[in-house]
Amino acid sequence: MPDDTARLAPTPTATPARLARALAEMDTGLKPGEQLRQLIDAGLDLLPLPGHGTTLLRWQCLAHVARHDLSLVKLYEGHTDALAILAELRGAAPAGASWGVWCAEAPDVGLALRQSGDGRHTLSGRKQWCSGAEALTHALVSCRDGDGAACLAAVSLRQPGVGVTGEGWHAVGMAATASVDVTFDDAVATPVGAAGAYLRRPGFWHGGAGIAACWYGAAQGVADYLHAALRRQPVPDPHRLAHLGQADTELARAAALLHGAAHAIDADPKADAAAIALRARLGVEAACSAVLEHATRALGAGPLCRDPHFARLAADLPVFLRQSHAERDLAALGGLLIKQETSPWAL
Repeated sequence: MPDDTARLAPTPTATPARLARALAEMDTGLKPGEQLRQLIDAGLDLLPLPGHGTTLLRWQCLAHVARHDLSLVKLYEGHTDALAILAELRGAAPAGASWGVWCAEAPDVGLALRQSGDGRHTLSGRKQWCSGAEALTHALVSCRDGDGAACLAAVSLRQPGVGVTGEGWHAVGMAATASVDVTFDDAVATPVGAAGAYLRRPGFWHGGAGIAACWYGAAQGVADYLHAALRRQPVPDPHRLAHLGQADTELARAAALLHGAAHAIDADPKADAAAIALRARLGVEAACSAVLEHATRALGAGPLCRDPHFARLAADLPVFLRQSHAERDLAALGGLLIKQETSPWAL
């Protein structure tokens, strides 16, 4: 990262303790976009930037929000990631704006970035997977310029050239994110960084690893239900204890991966963190899947059907985990490992 990135960003004000208090007092009847607005207005969206010595603190904040609600953290992570991207690529961040990062690419749908003779840039096309589209004020979107180069652009969503559809999302899990398709018809936009800079920057993988902290927070919330259920039993069921023991080992492994990844990123923030991020994401993904399986087998149908928070976590987490690219990411990690001449697993 550029050495002055932190100087260009607002001073961090969010901490896990402050977030925990705010989330505990938040009206659960509000939609995720409204909850995000409350966190922004309270200054709880200003996280430490990744790669500046306190990456773990940033991820702890994400995990706290995820444990509260995965649909909220989907919007919160996107907004805070946008602020980090804008700081790294020296983009403008209007005060009070709420941001999305919409950079998922579909093979047959995309956005074209064009520049007119007067220097103005516009976006045209259709973007899929636009979480929080109706609630947010701005977005960073991936697009292609006239030469076909991959670009990133900032766009206000409150303008005539932007249309939020009701199309593109049918899953029950993460439904509250309203991740619909958005159309752009000569919408005024501003390029952020040079062509290709979004993908080349060190922070690309830092942000990718941060997603795993969100997954971890949700799995912690699931395991907490099992822990609490066993503590209420005068004589804990041995099978439930076995499931709790397995959940503990899974979460401990995932936490160790995240601690190690955060330390490595802070130790050398300009290095290529692809392997670090992929390892963390894949390990945490596997742990989350295992924790959800063990908790639901141990607890049965009761909380899945009668506890609204647990039911929402159990429905949302599998969908959110599919932000992983599964075997494609495993193969990518393997490809990086075979470039090393010595064993990558020395203790």
